[in-house]
Amino acid sequence: MSFWAYMLHCRGGVFYTGHTDNLEARLAQHQSGLTPGFTRKYTPVTLVWSQAFPSRLEALEAERRIKGWSRAKKLALIRSDWAAISTLAKSKNGPSTSSGRTVKSKAPGPKIG
Repeated sequence: MSFWAYMLHCRGGVFYTGHTDNLEARLAQHQSGLTPGFTRKYTPVTLVWSQAFPSRLEALEAERRIKGWSRAKKLALIRSDWAAISTLAKSKNGPSTSSGRTVKSKAPGPKIG
């Protein structure tokens, strides 16, 4: 069974990052606006990035890591611009667009990409 970390582009230009074990069903939930939560007030939503992981823990770690990224770094991930992601990871010049729910893991996480 695969688990997914994913990013949505929502109305107003905001990004939502999550994880799931059924990407198609979860996307339908977000798009319907019937599920309470962040994306409900920002529909419509569009899937802009996703990656499969072998375990729920790895998908959750990727979600939490990405939530802490700057908007520029998230846009680079969407474009698969690994050079920009690397450069942005080395510079900590601006504030993050994190949801504030980012948790640092002591164990090394999965490689995004």
